[in-house]
Amino acid sequence: MKKVTGIGGIFFKTKDPEKMKNWYSENLGLVTNEYGSVFEFRKSDSPDEKAYSVWSPFKDDTNYFQPSEKEFMINYRVENIEKLVTDLQEAGVTICDEIESYEYGKFVHILDPENNKIELWEPVDEVFQSMYEGKTTK
Repeated sequence: MKKVTGIGGIFFKTKDPEKMKNWYSENLGLVTNEYGSVFEFRKSDSPDEKAYSVWSPFKDDTNYFQPSEKEFMINYRVENIEKLVTDLQEAGVTICDEIESYEYGKFVHILDPENNKIELWEPVDEVFQSMYEGKTTK
């Protein structure tokens, strides 16, 4: 069984998320929206299907990364999140919360051995794509 299938997103804290998005847009060409920037790619085992990763700056006082005190959080794309969470629990991995379901996928958070919070995402790429079409600015 595949566990992690790719990077779903890179999230980091910053004093001014809007300024950061503008800098990356102006200097590195990222197309940004209210959440950050979305990167589209093709699935290696199914090249006709699109998939997505997200780059997103968060306000430096966000609680979203807790209990980690790090300035970043990585989101990994996964398959079969329910089975993965069961396997992780059996392995003694700290599970921070319950699996939450949204129309664009399922999420859960875990901690690695150095207390880095990790977000696991089982995406519904078709819904994710429709959410972001037409919502980008440069």
